Amino acid sequence: MQNPNEDTEWNDVLRAKGIIPPKKETEITEDQIVSLLEETITEKSKGVDFDKLNIDELDELEDSEDEAILNAYRDKRIAEMKVMLEKSKFGSVGEISAQDYVDEVNKAGKDIWVVLHLYKQGIPICALINEHLRHLAQKYPMVKFLKAISTTCIPNYPDRNLPTIFIYYEGDLKKQFIGSQDFSYADLSMKELEYMLGKTGAIDTDIKENPRPRIQDKLFADLDQANDW
Repeated sequence: MQNPNEDTEWNDVLRAKGIIPPKKETEITEDQIVSLLEETITEKSKGVDFDKLNIDELDELEDSEDEAILNAYRDKRIAEMKVMLEKSKFGSVGEISAQDYVDEVNKAGKDIWVVLHLYKQGIPICALINEHLRHLAQKYPMVKFLKAISTTCIPNYPDRNLPTIFIYYEGDLKKQFIGSQDFSYADLSMKELEYMLGKTGAIDTDIKENPRPRIQDKLFADLDQANDW
């Protein structure tokens, strides 16, 4: 028996005379609708950087013929902002002890990076790193920055291993920086520390190259400065 839904001239004649029912429309799946919406957004958004628009600016565009698409994109942006806001819940350096370690570090939560600094009073580079971390915690509020006096957190932890920074992700240790082997400069800058943390994946920094000049670059810079005199 001939399929009444086939696109043939004979079926068109039969449909026109009411002998067979009208052709059934092909059902569109939810995935196809989402795909079509994404393609339309991409096409309509050429030349417009939606990611730089705030909610009010998106509202102003709603009167256009693409109102439904813009509404969908606005809802998507609102959802992303809510997720970002929920994650941006730290912003400062917390102090912990051994009793807090499991809850604050190992059970920090899903998709959470933890930067833990073990330090001791009276060690200048430890004080410097604590100050750098204070600023970085404000800059990266989605990352959980912690500090702990070394021997309070780990009994008998040797001073020669200070400063120590542990990097955790979802409770698992991913990287560690220990003592002079990793902190070879007493004048460690905040940008250098940010670069080090960025290499671990803990923070999304724009600093992709080590900010500290190489020895030969510094020699040339010193020579240039001397020649200026």
